[in-house]
Amino acid sequence: MGHVNLPASKRNGRQWRLLDIVSAAIFGLVFLFFLLVFTRLGDSLAASGRQTLLLSNADPRQRQRIIELVEAGQKQAIEACPADAVDHMPCEDPRRNSQLSREMNYYRERHCPPPDETPLCLIPPPDEYKIPVQWPESLHKIWHSNMPHNKIADRKGHQGWMKQEGPYFIFPGGGTMFPDGAVQYIEKLGQYIPIKGGTLRTALDMGCGVASFGGYMLAEDILTVSFAPRDSHKAQIQFALERGVPAFVAMLGTQKLPFPAFSFDLVHCSRCLIPFTAYNATYFIEVDRLLRPGGFLVISGPPVQWPKQDKEWSDLQSVARALCYELIAVDGNTVIWKKPARDSCFPNQNEFGLGLCSESDDPNRAWYVKLNRCVSWMSSAKEELSVGTIPKWPDRLAKTPPRAGFVKNGLDVFEADSRRWERRVSYYKKSLKLKLGTPAVRNVMDMNGFFGGFAAAIKSDPVWVMNVVPSHKAPTLAAIYDRGLIGVYHDWCEPFSTYPRSYDFIHVSGIESLVIYPGSDKNRCNLVDLMVEMDRILRPEGTVVIRDHPEVIERVIRIAQAIRWTATIHEKEPGSQARENILVATKSFWKLP
Repeated sequence: MGHVNLPASKRNGRQWRLLDIVSAAIFGLVFLFFLLVFTRLGDSLAASGRQTLLLSNADPRQRQRIIELVEAGQKQAIEACPADAVDHMPCEDPRRNSQLSREMNYYRERHCPPPDETPLCLIPPPDEYKIPVQWPESLHKIWHSNMPHNKIADRKGHQGWMKQEGPYFIFPGGGTMFPDGAVQYIEKLGQYIPIKGGTLRTALDMGCGVASFGGYMLAEDILTVSFAPRDSHKAQIQFALERGVPAFVAMLGTQKLPFPAFSFDLVHCSRCLIPFTAYNATYFIEVDRLLRPGGFLVISGPPVQWPKQDKEWSDLQSVARALCYELIAVDGNTVIWKKPARDSCFPNQNEFGLGLCSESDDPNRAWYVKLNRCVSWMSSAKEELSVGTIPKWPDRLAKTPPRAGFVKNGLDVFEADSRRWERRVSYYKKSLKLKLGTPAVRNVMDMNGFFGGFAAAIKSDPVWVMNVVPSHKAPTLAAIYDRGLIGVYHDWCEPFSTYPRSYDFIHVSGIESLVIYPGSDKNRCNLVDLMVEMDRILRPEGTVVIRDHPEVIERVIRIAQAIRWTATIHEKEPGSQARENILVATKSFWKLP
């Protein structure tokens, strides 16, 4: 067959169409390269790729079969997660959260995967991980190899945040608003608020960086909860915990922070960049909920007398006036207000439409609760809760807390609980020879805190305790704060908002109660997942103490073996009437091959 001679115009048309396709392909590749390198999509896809192996362990049928084998004592080991999972936080997963709305920073809040999508594997440590530097030396330096993330040191080193020196990260104690050091900054604040003398005990540091403010407030016996999101700085809370400073991952976005009302004597923001007056002052209202009557609010940095932020600064002052806050001082770019001790002058006419919540509103509810657009009644807090009226530290630790009455017969229950934990801790130290009170233990968690009796009983040890009050149990966290201790609400059917390897010592009394429905023996979740999560947040060579009925402890020790813990079972302390045994376990220091 002969060739068909096409007109020149048709030949050129085909050639141009081919050129168009090639050009479009090249343009598409260039555009894709731009997306991957310069936008969040690239970060999201990279995170997705990094976690492919991790997620492959989450086949629902396979994980359920493993759980059943472990609980049956069939010598089924929980395998290690891949190396790229060393810093994995299931509820703050950038791969998952980057797909969510950015309105009010919703995507930076907790978003946990369904249980059957949660990987059932053990988080490994970094290749060059070392047992952490001990307190108090850790406040000033940590091992670089334990979290080899240089981004903050590179970007904030000139402001005194941190820097690398040989095998260590060094923390000079500075911050963006106090580059000369937290000590001088705290001394300046002491000119206006009672830093010394025990009047102030609990503080909240919002957007804390590496928590130098909270770290140096410890010298004044002020216990500061520092929080920040997992954001572009990535590891700031991880650094804080490695330093031995109380901290956890959180974001002030669409939901209340997981604390009861009137918890903190001092709330502090140093260039935290929270838009306090946005959304009809919703974020200021949340700060007001958390601040104890008569407490102090300190904001350093924008918008306080900041260039080109005159309106924002004016709005901030307007909100404070509407809530009847007393202006204590404006010193440079730092403002200090004092919250009124009662509902004396509110509501005022104001441009933000602020009004009081209904009297039926419970300001202490704060686990997955949307932020209020109304102001909490202070009359819901008895007058003895206010700063200056509540006993000074350390006297307030032993006094019956005003809000112990949230529990039936609260006064009697509190006193009995305090005596019980003094006896138990004495047994832990003298008979079980636990490491409490030694330099090996700094960061401690009580997973079922109740009134904070365990934490109070180790008050003389060089530790801080994160008291967790399960969200489905009696709301005793307010009483813990009234005692001058700290903690959070949490549901242990979900992962905790912290990095791997955060705690030296984890204590839990009544572990089964964390996974069953109240008043029932039906499971809400399972012990295997819970103990894998405990392993995630426990440091290598860290200690776990679990108290429960003997049959529960038998189940627990089978799971402990599957997650590479060395565990022993002990009798309860003499004089105890409870039907329980005590499991003491040590997490082994293993590494990937």
